Amino acid sequence: MGVTTPAPRSGETATAPATPPLLRGLAIASLVTNIAIVVTGGVVRLTASGLGCPTWPRCTETSFVPHGELGIHGAIEFGNRMVTFLLAAVAIATFVAAWRHGRRSLTRLALLLALGVPAQALVGGVTVLTDLNPWIVAFHLLVSMAMVGVAVVLLRRLREGDGPASPTVPGRVAWLVRATFVTGWVVLYVGTVVTGSGPHAGDLDAPRNGLDPASLSQLHTDFVFLLLGLTIGALLALQAVHAPARAVRAAWALLAVELAQGLVGFVQYFTDLPVALVTLHLLGAALVSAAMTWLLVGVRDRS
Repeated sequence: MGVTTPAPRSGETATAPATPPLLRGLAIASLVTNIAIVVTGGVVRLTASGLGCPTWPRCTETSFVPHGELGIHGAIEFGNRMVTFLLAAVAIATFVAAWRHGRRSLTRLALLLALGVPAQALVGGVTVLTDLNPWIVAFHLLVSMAMVGVAVVLLRRLREGDGPASPTVPGRVAWLVRATFVTGWVVLYVGTVVTGSGPHAGDLDAPRNGLDPASLSQLHTDFVFLLLGLTIGALLALQAVHAPARAVRAAWALLAVELAQGLVGFVQYFTDLPVALVTLHLLGAALVSAAMTWLLVGVRDRS
């Protein structure tokens, strides 16, 4: 299928191929639903509903849906599983739209998003069958964070061509952005370990990882400050080299999300981890993944 070359936008290349509105809308929906599954999965854990459906793939040994004896916890866990079906529907629709559009790069990214759904369902099943092993639960969350990043890459690729990637900033600035990205992932990982040592393990009887929550929280805070410093450095460097407007905007967005995350994190720590604030913190973590990926892909272009 042919593509036309639209007029260049601010911060975009003049060769960015046209994208059908449906595909762009589905790509946005993919990002939104992948963030939503992070939040709903967090609610399951924070309300001690991780074993609300005590088996998998059924909710009980005899039924795919919860019954009255399982109470609110069963409804919450089952609701999260239903969000997975919504995520799957969006992912399949995105793949079909990308395939019909005819660009292999978009089709491959959409296929990765689609395959991530059954993979995550399998990991989720393992977490239930292992009675919410904290390390598997952490891996489950990190995979969701990675899928958020893939959805962002898909959105960016819609405005790019399929040629080789070329940097739009000097090498030292690109490496600073990469260091920010890697540090962001360290922050996300340590955050999952902190959660695995704390009270919100998904079920009142679920095992913890046995590590000291206070020491882990301090380590997490140290990496957060490092991430903030790198983000500010990247922002100043991008402005100094007159980087594309999209990269500067992405750096500002990442800094704003980090500051909001830091505020929520400190408040939740000193108020004994209320469920509402921890849920908001999980949403912020997904937004951090999205923003730092947007920054990473914002300092290169494809003609």
